Amino acid sequence: MKLLRVGTAGAERPALLDRDGTLRDLTGIVTDIDGDLLADASALARVRAAADAPGVLPALDPAGLRVGPPLGRIGKIVCIGLNYHDHAAETGAAIPAEPILFFKAPDTVVGPEDTVLVPRGSRKTDWEVELAVVIGRTARYLDSAEDGLAHVAGYATAHDVSEREFQIERGGTWDKGKNCETFNPLGPWLVTADEVPDPQALPLRLWVNGELKQNGTTADQIFPVGEVVRYLSHFMTLYPGDVINTGTPAGVAMGQPDPKPYLKAGDVVELEVEGLGRQRQELKGA
Repeated sequence: MKLLRVGTAGAERPALLDRDGTLRDLTGIVTDIDGDLLADASALARVRAAADAPGVLPALDPAGLRVGPPLGRIGKIVCIGLNYHDHAAETGAAIPAEPILFFKAPDTVVGPEDTVLVPRGSRKTDWEVELAVVIGRTARYLDSAEDGLAHVAGYATAHDVSEREFQIERGGTWDKGKNCETFNPLGPWLVTADEVPDPQALPLRLWVNGELKQNGTTADQIFPVGEVVRYLSHFMTLYPGDVINTGTPAGVAMGQPDPKPYLKAGDVVELEVEGLGRQRQELKGA
């Protein structure tokens, strides 16, 4: 299923994109697309049954209708740094022996076509297309990567916007360059795991002002999705509705020759993970 949330910011309602590409209203079936829904097999079964039954779900007119983040009430966003071989190579970093972790606050999440704000004083705002993993079952001390995949509810396209000066040159942790407002566009859809048979076979692409900058595949991940979920479960409990941003392939501004083409107000970024939908953001000053 392709689940999404539509409407004005803070007042989104649940919806579904059916097999024919028609937007359908889910408000008569569920209250929201969130961790509670993803953890409830019977509720998901009702959604599937309604989606397969002709005439049950009312059609929505998408014209002028904002698409919000596909997941509400996000618990935590755990991010994996330097998780692609080619990205580590372009930045001159050693291949990490274990996953590098940092966090993004849930309030960084915006819709896939919402404005991204360049922070005040920023000189190095950068782009990163990523595969986002959404947890559907509580994960604690998992034994295997297969177990890790079994705890995934679905996948989405994510944009891990980053301010490199804040992240790297201002001391402390990476978090200060990752948590500026609007720095995690998510969506348009949450695609349930049954529709993604192999999360390690997904092309990712990103364009800036129409120029292709990133063109990678999740096959290049150093730590694949199942292993990432297993690993994280030994350091923290993962709950339904938690999100994992799994890293970005090569092609970020930081990895390009000087003068590096960092983002500025007026730029347009477009990105996609194949099968998970496309984003488009116009940048403005904060």
